[in-house]
Amino acid sequence: MRSRPVKTVAVLAMAGALAAGTAVAANSAPQHEESGREIRNVIYLLGDGMGRTHVTAGRDRFYGASGKLNMERLPYTGAVATYAVEKGSDQPSLVTDSASSATAWSSGVKTYNAAIGVDAYENKVATLMEQAHKAGFATGDVSTAEITDATPAAQVSHALLRGCQGPVYSDAACLPKKADGSYEAQPADKTLVTPIAEQIARNGTADVILGGGLARFEPDDQKALQDQGYQVLGSFGDPALPAQTAASQKVATKTDLDQVKRGKVVGLFNRGNLTVENAKAKLPADAPQKQEPTLAELTSKSISLLQGRSKKGFLLQVEGALIDKRSHANDAAQTLDEIKAFDDAVKAATDFAKKDGHTLVIVTADHECAGFNIIEKGSYTNAEAVAPPANVDAGNPANNSGPSRAASGAKDPVRSSGIVNGSGSGDAKNFGPATFRTPNDPAEVKDGSPEASLWLTYLSGNHTGADVPIFAYGPGGNRFAASQNNVELYGKMYRSLFGNDPHRN
Repeated sequence: MRSRPVKTVAVLAMAGALAAGTAVAANSAPQHEESGREIRNVIYLLGDGMGRTHVTAGRDRFYGASGKLNMERLPYTGAVATYAVEKGSDQPSLVTDSASSATAWSSGVKTYNAAIGVDAYENKVATLMEQAHKAGFATGDVSTAEITDATPAAQVSHALLRGCQGPVYSDAACLPKKADGSYEAQPADKTLVTPIAEQIARNGTADVILGGGLARFEPDDQKALQDQGYQVLGSFGDPALPAQTAASQKVATKTDLDQVKRGKVVGLFNRGNLTVENAKAKLPADAPQKQEPTLAELTSKSISLLQGRSKKGFLLQVEGALIDKRSHANDAAQTLDEIKAFDDAVKAATDFAKKDGHTLVIVTADHECAGFNIIEKGSYTNAEAVAPPANVDAGNPANNSGPSRAASGAKDPVRSSGIVNGSGSGDAKNFGPATFRTPNDPAEVKDGSPEASLWLTYLSGNHTGADVPIFAYGPGGNRFAASQNNVELYGKMYRSLFGNDPHRN
């Protein structure tokens, strides 16, 4: 069973948030736009790791050069700066992780990488979903990752470190280290070192919780949820066992979800992250992963469960998490299919919004991942080039770099012997450049061939500091047609739901 400093029965998120300087406004009247339409619902869709090139590559792959993804069809577009700050300061940290970025848009503050629901000085800050829930809105949290992972967790929990997910507590996962390598002292607010799974199961912030991460939860979490009136799909395990396993827990299935018609629901469809679409498509029909809903199905079901739960409306966050995770792995084929799956969820949200007329849809990313790039057909990255790029300018010697590069060839014969790489040149999942056919290619062109028109490569296996795109639809969507900082998204969504600006002490 859990070993942790305290058993949290309820997360006192609002009190801590007020101490940190974020207050819930009393006025929860819907925001009126110049069109006269009220904003009753906000759907925030987040493609984790999805930079501008991810969007372009997805468009080229599935719709062709002159086509558009569903997100690109939305009328309002802009850009978002994503940097974090160093711990205990306002010094910019130019490359964010998902935790600090998610805290920025969910709570409106810059924080350090790995922090969830706290500012750079470890003060708890209220989240938009907590504020919406307290004000009487219906709320939903959906992800293809573990539901305790950084992005979904940032709306419904508070932690000094994102790794404090559960099921057990450890100093290494939950307490930051000091300069001398020792752990910080336990904070006065024990919520900040309570495993995220335990917080989610007890605070009731989200009415609908759908995603992965069953292994993070235990039978006492299921009981806590059921005591609050949640329907728990599947089983969190056997209370008689000291630790839960794949044999003792039962993941939720699409069939389970289809049978739910109303009420508060928790469905965890994998013990870890959900299965990537590229891999799932190759599995036999009776494989258990085939019972995982798609992100579009999770989005549609969440909307149907939230719609009508509250007269005020609802707030729903939906994350396509595996774009990031497969970009970290430099797997272009899986990345592309996750972009498509996320874009299908965007369509599900906007189809509802078009019929409803009072729903704001926002589509963006927390950061760019891995320096995803579209390169010229027949070319290679610098590291794979036959010879390195020249750093001299014959037309103007004043532009020459010093020292100049050697003229010897730089192509790696092992990793760069083909249009993909080495013996794996027929496999489009290998290191860049990976090649893919597009709708513009002749019918006989295959993925992984030199004739394919889409050539993709990665800069690294980590996040980058590039701005990310943002798209919006519906009343209030024009607010997001700007170059903006990620903390501004919180204020804009707050105004959409509550009709006024968030108050700061």
